[in-house]
Amino acid sequence: MQSSGKRGGWRSYFFVPSAILACSLLGGIFSPGVEEVSAATTEDDIKASLKQFTKIYEALEENFADAVVPDKSIYNGAIPGMLRTLDPHSNFFDPKLYAQMREDQRGRYYGVGMQVTQRGSNTVVMYPFPGTPSYRAGLRPGDVIFEVNDKRTEGLTTTEVADLLRGPRGTPVTVRVMREGLPDPLAFNLVRDEIPRKSVQDAFWLKPGIAYIDIETFNENTSQEVEENMRRLGEANVKGLILDLRGNPGGLLNEGVAVADRFLKRGQAIVSHRGRASAEKPFVARRGSQGNDYPVVVVVDRFSASAAEIVAGALQDHDRAWIFGDTTFGKGLVQQVYPLSENTGLALTIAKYYTPSGRLIQRDYAHKSFFEYYNRKDDGEKNPMDVKMTDSGRTVYGGNGIAPDEKWVTPKLNKFQIELLRKFAFFNFTAKFFGSGRDAKLPSGWAPDNAFMNDFHQFLLKSGIEFTEAEFAENQAWTKDRLHQEIYTTAFGVDEARKLTVRHDPMVAAAIDALPKAKALIDKSKPVVVRR
Repeated sequence: MQSSGKRGGWRSYFFVPSAILACSLLGGIFSPGVEEVSAATTEDDIKASLKQFTKIYEALEENFADAVVPDKSIYNGAIPGMLRTLDPHSNFFDPKLYAQMREDQRGRYYGVGMQVTQRGSNTVVMYPFPGTPSYRAGLRPGDVIFEVNDKRTEGLTTTEVADLLRGPRGTPVTVRVMREGLPDPLAFNLVRDEIPRKSVQDAFWLKPGIAYIDIETFNENTSQEVEENMRRLGEANVKGLILDLRGNPGGLLNEGVAVADRFLKRGQAIVSHRGRASAEKPFVARRGSQGNDYPVVVVVDRFSASAAEIVAGALQDHDRAWIFGDTTFGKGLVQQVYPLSENTGLALTIAKYYTPSGRLIQRDYAHKSFFEYYNRKDDGEKNPMDVKMTDSGRTVYGGNGIAPDEKWVTPKLNKFQIELLRKFAFFNFTAKFFGSGRDAKLPSGWAPDNAFMNDFHQFLLKSGIEFTEAEFAENQAWTKDRLHQEIYTTAFGVDEARKLTVRHDPMVAAAIDALPKAKALIDKSKPVVVRR
């Protein structure tokens, strides 16, 4: 089971002082004389600080009004507080979040396979993943989970409900739900299984010769999944590719490098990183594109980060792809995870990423709050001190993520659209439509007709959603698209609904139109590559 919340991760405290001490001592080596003074002074300062911290903690334990819980005060307080003085991405992983991080990296877990969300005090099924125990058993979007193995779920968070549903492979779990239109609850007896978390959604053809592939994150399987998808499509038939990295938060460096590798020429630089205590380490394409030089448009947004930016930056610097969308997040800090005691760990920033042209991906975080940093208050700024050139001589800037070659401004939702989404109108209507024992099947190629739209209109009125008839008429096409996608999720599964959504996405349509620009980049850079 997977909740609809963001992923997170963090870890132990006994090893932290010694790890910080070791890093501090290594940082003072410049010459024999300086080494002795710097190391001794730093060690004395750290010992004094640790002694002071111990005294403060002892005072808390002895005098605080309530009992002091070490996990809460140290795991969630002192250690994260210390790391926040360094940078936004150094983190401590407690046992639970460390296990979750490893699970995300492996791309699989054991459970029943569904996406859920919180609605008031209830946990609601958003959709089951195709092929999983939940899907095979017949759970549907809109089902309200009220009991798991005789334990009531009212008031529990989605994470707590997810923990109830996860467990060893082959173990049974009973899920009881309430379904729209049915007076009595339904019981589903499931057997937990391995649930793969695909980082690469199934590639498909947008039109003849134009392929689409969506990479949602970079885990241990990403490059292999890309390879399998391109092989399944038949890469020799690809005349143009839309590579969607929107919302991709990054992940494993080596997987980002491997994905970039397959689109570049063998020997071309992909990324490098260097830090105070780590020598510069370059990564170059080892396999290369093997003659596949079809045009590529990479679609990005402000939530494309880290490894996603490495891919976009490498393809942009080598003029291999046209970057389309919004300026990316700007996370160019390299974290190394140090396993610690008690199944905890420390993700510590050790270096910074640089694109092949030498630009720094990382945005400034030292002169603003973390709130401003994560909410992108500096959107669109260019660093005039970090100006580089692509292979063909185009100007690119560093210091603020990857700026697109062509910007796409997502149309803002109007009042009517916001109200329908805020009230979950499409989701609730779909649950009602398939309620009352209706079979969740529709004919292939189904689409909402006028009668269906009239039914939705009546549903909105009965639900107390305020709108004018003019607003309903003006938003007819948008509303029909949203209904189409939501109904498809229940009738045909989330994978088919995703394909429908992509085909109706105006940004994807604009990316297809940009493919000739990607082709022009390749043609312009070819003489440069030959000379090199």
